[in-house]
Amino acid sequence: MAAAGRTFSESWHRIADQKISLRSTVRVRRQLFRGEKWYVLQDPFNNHFFRLRPEAYAFVARLRPDRTVEQVWEECLERHPDDAPGQEDVIRLLAQLYFANLLYSELPPDSTKLFERYSRRKQREIQSRVLSIMFIRLPLFDPENLLKRLLPFIRPLLGPKGAVIWLTAVALAFKVLLDNFDAVTAEAQGILAPGNLIFLYVGLVLIKTLHEFGHAILCKRFGGEVHTMGVMLMIFTPLPYMDATSSWSFRSRWERALVGAGGMVFEVFVAALAVLVWAQTGPGVVHSLAYNMMFIASVSTVLFNANPLLRYDGYYILSDLLDIPNLHGRSLTHLRHLVEHHVFGCRDSHSPAQTEREAVYLTVFGVLSGIYKLLVYTAITLFVADRFLLAGLLMAAFCVISWGVVPAGRFVTYLSSNPRLARTRPRAVAVSLGTVSALLFLLAICPFPNRFRAPGVLEAATYVRVVNDAPGYVKAVLVPTGSRVIAGTPLLQLSDEELNLEIAATAAQREETLALRMRAVYESTAELEPIENRLAMIEKKMKNLQEQREALVVRARESGTWVCPRDRELAGTWVARGMELGALVNDDAFRFSAVVSQGEASRLFAGEIQDAQVRLAGESGASVAVGNYNFIPFEHEQLPSAALGWHAGGDVAVSVKDETGRKAAEPFFQIYATLHRRPAVAFLHGRSGQIRFLLHPEPLLYQWARKFRQLLQKRYQI
Repeated sequence: MAAAGRTFSESWHRIADQKISLRSTVRVRRQLFRGEKWYVLQDPFNNHFFRLRPEAYAFVARLRPDRTVEQVWEECLERHPDDAPGQEDVIRLLAQLYFANLLYSELPPDSTKLFERYSRRKQREIQSRVLSIMFIRLPLFDPENLLKRLLPFIRPLLGPKGAVIWLTAVALAFKVLLDNFDAVTAEAQGILAPGNLIFLYVGLVLIKTLHEFGHAILCKRFGGEVHTMGVMLMIFTPLPYMDATSSWSFRSRWERALVGAGGMVFEVFVAALAVLVWAQTGPGVVHSLAYNMMFIASVSTVLFNANPLLRYDGYYILSDLLDIPNLHGRSLTHLRHLVEHHVFGCRDSHSPAQTEREAVYLTVFGVLSGIYKLLVYTAITLFVADRFLLAGLLMAAFCVISWGVVPAGRFVTYLSSNPRLARTRPRAVAVSLGTVSALLFLLAICPFPNRFRAPGVLEAATYVRVVNDAPGYVKAVLVPTGSRVIAGTPLLQLSDEELNLEIAATAAQREETLALRMRAVYESTAELEPIENRLAMIEKKMKNLQEQREALVVRARESGTWVCPRDRELAGTWVARGMELGALVNDDAFRFSAVVSQGEASRLFAGEIQDAQVRLAGESGASVAVGNYNFIPFEHEQLPSAALGWHAGGDVAVSVKDETGRKAAEPFFQIYATLHRRPAVAFLHGRSGQIRFLLHPEPLLYQWARKFRQLLQKRYQI
């Protein structure tokens, strides 16, 4: 009860004469949140919990079968006139306890009502499971007796000795990972390979089973009970889960936080052991399984379990550390209060936040968790659709209904019949209709700037690629890149010791052949002709070798600016014959060669382009105007530069089979745009950038619809 409601209520007569009390089986425990007392009511029949503030519990504790609700309320009003709940608060509190099956009455219909409420509660639980179709839970067995038998053996490890063992194992594993970092990253490349999927799933099941037992063991260690363990179908993948809600009744928030972190603690320890096993084994089943276990433990812990925006371990740890019970539900209630109070003008609305700081926490958490949940569910839907299109479409339709249609229907019902809006309903309806109309106007009618971008590379209008005519090691780069040179200028010096040895051997063969020819002239003229033929072949070979030696000096074939992006890396490297070493650029004129995806190419064919600008890498504040552009009306596969591909950090996906990094994974269309030079922008051959095409303004809804159609066509061909 965040704040006192109205002292009197028009509906008070409905409950004033009722004689009710808490059920005898209800257990009560006191807790401290932010230094304030709270009381936790536990129903052992279904292991559900209900938290009350002291003023609410002071009222509930006085309820007895021989006293009416009005008598109890008047007594609370006399004893605590400042803190006693109002009649509205009492009605709301008793309604919540009623539907939680925590109240007892001697009226004959009470037993029937009890089972009706139980059935209604089970229906809500089933409905909640259906709405969480991607995270369906199937309870299998009660692990309480198993935990009781295991606890005496595990208890000694849940203390200082266990902490020392855990830290030692994690430290050793961390050192092993650092020592074998290259091997770890290299093996991660094949984590989704078909042959590794079975090890990945087995490792996932083992890790998550130990994770859930970690929660259960720590919960049992601090006096809790665990009566449910089963299988959760996470994105239709069977994984274990357990129910540790009994930890909510722990008085110490640190105990509750440790139960929430227990799964990750066990998971990290097992991952550390897996690292040690992986490092000590060779390729095989054990080696692969150990690697997958340590990979899953690290990724799942960081992305899911430790993330407080999803309702996993990190969420419950954050809730306990902030001392804000039911953080998710309270944040939704607080956001609803903000709308009701500040937008709809409902003065009777009260926030569950007790302080301004708590209000900030609830607001930030509610907004961020909603956005993050939407992103995660969208990513999961696309992930499933990539592998099972029909299942992905069904999930998408279900999400649209559960997140769009159903909330819209509930909102309409809320506006039309919610009693909190009794005095401000016209304003609430008007504001809601106005907001919807404004959104429709902005999204479907009001035109917004329409543009798309394409990556590209700056090229000189005329340039010559510099290649070597002879293989060898680069001895020195004679001219620094960016220098202006004339035809014939030496650019690089290569060396090849094998070529020198071959020239020396050929020279020796020539001297030998000359001596044989001189002897044949005086002794045997019949042998003179074959010796002459051999000498001619040796002379031809010597000439070819000398040309190769001269070619070891790479010279400029034309005048221009020498561009060698790898001038500092080439020294000492072996270059094969015909390898591109740089370019001679005529920097009088440049063009921008852009790569346009198939999804955007139709707009170029339709002639929707109004203007185009180029922005080069490193020139974020300066745009270069485009004079004109030529659209090549057929598909390409070879990128104009490897800098545009993924291997070089570009935006275009490239084929994994192409070592050059220039073959695109999908065909594309190419555009050549001439640029108007600007003194403030450095035009360098090979400099990457983006060209931005400005189209006719369109409403955002049409732009988003087009992108959605392109997504379906590109990923699913529909």
